Amino acid sequence: MKRFSIFFLFIYISSCAIAHYIMPLREYRAVWLTTLNGLDWPRTKANSQNDIEKQKKELSDILDQLCAVGINTVMFQTRVRGTVVYPSEIEPWDGCLTGKPGKAPGYDPLAFAVEECHRRGMEIHAWVVAFPVCKVSAMKALGSSALPRRHPELCYRSDEQYIMDPGVPETGDYIAKICDEIAQNYNIDGIHLDYIRYPERGIRFSDQKTFQRYGNGQSLKQWRSENVNSVVRKIRATLRSRKPWLRLSCSPVGKYADLPRQSSRGWNARDAVNQDAIMWLNEGLMDVLFPMMYFDNEHFYPFLLDWKQSAHHGTIAPGLGIYLLHPQEKNWNLLQLQRQMNVLRQAGLGGYAFFRSKFLTDDVKGIYEWTKEFNKLPALTPAATSLDSIPPTRPNAKARIRNFQVHLSWTPSADDSNVDVSYNVYRIEGYRMLPIALKISETSYVYSPSLPAVLHKPFAITAIDAYGNESEPRVVCAEY
Repeated sequence: MKRFSIFFLFIYISSCAIAHYIMPLREYRAVWLTTLNGLDWPRTKANSQNDIEKQKKELSDILDQLCAVGINTVMFQTRVRGTVVYPSEIEPWDGCLTGKPGKAPGYDPLAFAVEECHRRGMEIHAWVVAFPVCKVSAMKALGSSALPRRHPELCYRSDEQYIMDPGVPETGDYIAKICDEIAQNYNIDGIHLDYIRYPERGIRFSDQKTFQRYGNGQSLKQWRSENVNSVVRKIRATLRSRKPWLRLSCSPVGKYADLPRQSSRGWNARDAVNQDAIMWLNEGLMDVLFPMMYFDNEHFYPFLLDWKQSAHHGTIAPGLGIYLLHPQEKNWNLLQLQRQMNVLRQAGLGGYAFFRSKFLTDDVKGIYEWTKEFNKLPALTPAATSLDSIPPTRPNAKARIRNFQVHLSWTPSADDSNVDVSYNVYRIEGYRMLPIALKISETSYVYSPSLPAVLHKPFAITAIDAYGNESEPRVVCAEY
């Protein structure tokens, strides 16, 4: 195995110099934007109108930075710990917004985040923490609105933390109801599930009474796995009936299972925490997996290939631990992340996700500038063709040159599924269509080239639906 690892690394390191010039037309370039304790956002607490504007500007500035380096997907932490960052009829406000759990911030942060992401052509996936609930101190602060007090039958107290019990059938119904509320009220692009698994061995969790009641002759391992599967199925069914184009994703433990020649050392998704993520992907219960691959060398590369080889449906976009670059964490050098990013792109994975946003925008060890170069051209996210494969109609377009700018406009396109349609603008160079602007909601775009000669290049306009299906291009040449 050691010889294999050295050979594998040598092959890929030798090609790192050219890897970032291979620009996929579609891949996830995602970040987790954490609201828990305001880790990524917000810094300002919204207790006045002036505070609200500061809080909004903080988020806008972060999104500007993410957009500038080609990030196309934001996993926005929406359900935090049995608390939320939007006005909900089910759960109370999280304290990250105002400093006081249960207190409304005076505006709708999720609605604002959706609008701002879409204005920049980025997808926003509502990040829902599934089973962990608030700490005992937060429960006391929330009072009667806290989940352990409203539904004690769904919660288990583990020391100073409450955890929802996946073995209680109503747990899945409850989380599906949360996801449905978000999907119904917000124009999100997906739901992203976190901690959709049993607690690891180091966390005290006794579900013997639940097992005795619902086990029905199964082994504990089989029963626990099926409990998590059932929650995922309920969420999938709920979203399909509400908005079938929404992507459903999760962040499984970074190693799926032991490999024939490489042990996971007791920490993997399938066997350690009952998280059969590959089955979810291959059966269409999930559209995307963002496995949390926050390690390197023999703990990263063999398991990266295992995710790719095991997946026969959907998309694998590994989660990369850019926080490990920080001197107070593992103090990795930038080359370790560069190598991982180059390898996963060359290996044909479906993109990547960074944990977490602040380490990127702070440019720790130069990761921000490297990412800008790595993502030199924009990219669309992968299409969900298993849900719908019919593209919208091709738009009619025209282009005019005025004041050293190309003014492009086009007619609206129709889609057979009656879903939202947006538009992509490309510049044609030889046989390639180079993306200029993606997922524009308007039917016009003004392009300001850096060189006057580009004004006379052909341009292409396509329509793209909510499933990611793209129409045939309409090619136009600008005229005066």
